[in-house]
Amino acid sequence: MNIEGLDYNTQREKLVLPEYGREIQCMVDYAVAVPDKAERQRCATAIVGIMKRMVPQDKGNAGYEQKLWDHLALMSNFQLDIDWPYDISGAQRMKNKPEPMAYPMKDIPVRHYGNMLFELFEKLKTMPEGKSRAELVRMTANQMKRNLVQWSHGSAENAKVASDLERFTDGAIQIDPDQFKFEKVDAKDFEQRTAVKRKKRP
Repeated sequence: MNIEGLDYNTQREKLVLPEYGREIQCMVDYAVAVPDKAERQRCATAIVGIMKRMVPQDKGNAGYEQKLWDHLALMSNFQLDIDWPYDISGAQRMKNKPEPMAYPMKDIPVRHYGNMLFELFEKLKTMPEGKSRAELVRMTANQMKRNLVQWSHGSAENAKVASDLERFTDGAIQIDPDQFKFEKVDAKDFEQRTAVKRKKRP
């Protein structure tokens, strides 16, 4: 909907650095268009002074001044002809977006156990009997139970853990669910953690 006299941000040119706001961008655009170099220099210095007041919390950081002048260069699209007090050649790197990181997706039979547990299953398949394997079995089985409690609405039968452990280790690890010492897992603990996380969200 277009209403005469109203100017919407969605209809304006996209800001280079939105954190500084449109007013600063307008100041930069004005400075670029100033014909006199000495006046452009004064404008640039004044703009950086205002930027300093906008982010006083960064004042003690290393390279604080350099960063502000780099930002000024970016907002002017490197068109501001002044005597720069810092080398702004590195600002171009800030302009270029990093390549997206590849997310490691692995095909696992059930998502609720997660990739880490399946790595443990693979390790247990070939691990020789002894104290080390017994300890790893204990840790793995208890983590499986915690995962089941967390993702299965509190349903985590010991027999289910024993069955899955045998299944995903190709029969290498077999435990008696009636004799194995499982750690006590309370579904309320996970509910409380979730509630705390929700409270912390802005």
